[in-house]
Amino acid sequence: MRISSGLKWVDSLEIALDLIEQYPTVDPLKLHFTDLRQWVLDLERFDDDPEHCGERVLEAIQLAWIDEVD
Repeated sequence: MRISSGLKWVDSLEIALDLIEQYPTVDPLKLHFTDLRQWVLDLERFDDDPEHCGERVLEAIQLAWIDEVD
């Protein structure tokens, strides 16, 4: 188990799980990356530099979310 002060961009699965809990009715396939990025930044446990996020990071979070809801 990882000990950390908060979620980082690399924690795609943990971020996805928090997003599923917060937005249970959202279809991750229909989510715009701009919304996804903002939702991650708004997560209570999230603690990373907003500038360290790119398309690949958001894709990883989206894929983890899709995998978890399937």
